[in-house]
Amino acid sequence: MSHFETVTLNRDCEATQIPAGVKETLRKGTKVHVTQSLGGSFTIMTEQGYMVRMEGKDADAIGKEKPQPVTTSTPSEKSMTFETLVWEQLKTCYDPEIPVNIVDLGLIYECKIAPRSDDPSKKDVQIKMTLTAPGCGMGESLRADAIQKIQDLKDAGDVHVELVWEPPWDRNMMSEAAKLQLGMI
Repeated sequence: MSHFETVTLNRDCEATQIPAGVKETLRKGTKVHVTQSLGGSFTIMTEQGYMVRMEGKDADAIGKEKPQPVTTSTPSEKSMTFETLVWEQLKTCYDPEIPVNIVDLGLIYECKIAPRSDDPSKKDVQIKMTLTAPGCGMGESLRADAIQKIQDLKDAGDVHVELVWEPPWDRNMMSEAAKLQLGMI
């Protein structure tokens, strides 16, 4: 059974077509269906039958509160390593078509963290990630989302997220929790 909320846009707003990744403007007065609200963004089904991703900054256009950014304390305050905080931030990034975060989907292949030589209190982060399909136009959007959420960490230095295609993603890379959530086990 599908659960969604139908709303009328109360102002124009920008959205990104899924999976093409093409930006468009949704016009005030348009009826849309909110199908997912995860990770600070919304997945919207238009009356024309295609999906778009709307960023949280435009939540007011659908009568919602702007999602609050995920806040974390410094690792020493929470007894969490910086690497753990990076992984937690990545878990707040969601595929707009699948209600599972990119970590549990198995899209993150590598996470390297190194202290900056010019400022050891800052840590540079290098991520290698893939997509569920090479032709997915949402890659840049997911990549930018991951970068922004890691940059929100107090000790983050430079953050680089590279899209890679080897090995090709398959559903065996998903966590047990993701498979359970999607009814695959």
